[in-house]
Amino acid sequence: MSKQIISSPLAPDAIGPYSHAVKAGEFLFVSGQVGVDPATGEFAGPDTADQTEQCLKNLSAILSEAGAGLEQVFKTTVFLADLDDFQVMNQVYSRFFSADPPARACVKVARLPRGARVEIELVAHLAA
Repeated sequence: MSKQIISSPLAPDAIGPYSHAVKAGEFLFVSGQVGVDPATGEFAGPDTADQTEQCLKNLSAILSEAGAGLEQVFKTTVFLADLDDFQVMNQVYSRFFSADPPARACVKVARLPRGARVEIELVAHLAA
C-alpha cells in the first residue's frame, strides 16, 4: 500500500522527523499535536483549556488539508501532563466532537514536548 504525506501550513511545523499526517488507502493517521499556535510558534495559552482548543484546531487544519473533517475521525488518543486536567480537557473536546464522538483513549504521561499540558493524535477514515 502506498502512502501520501499530508502537511498543512495552518498547523505548527513538526519539531522532529515526522509528518503532520500520512494517508494510507482510505485512512489518515495524524501525528500528535500540542497547543502551539502556528502563527506565533507559542502555546495558545498556559492552561489546558487553551491548549486543548489549539490542539483540536491544529488537527482540524491537517484534516482539512487531506479533504476531511472531524466527523470522519474514528479514534483519538489524548495525552495529559496531569490527569487532574481531564475534566477541563473533556469540556473543550466535547465542543469539537459533540455528535457521534470517536473512540478515545486518554493517558497521563510523564512529560510532553515543549512542556505542553496536552497532546492529541487521531485516525480518520477518508472514504465518503
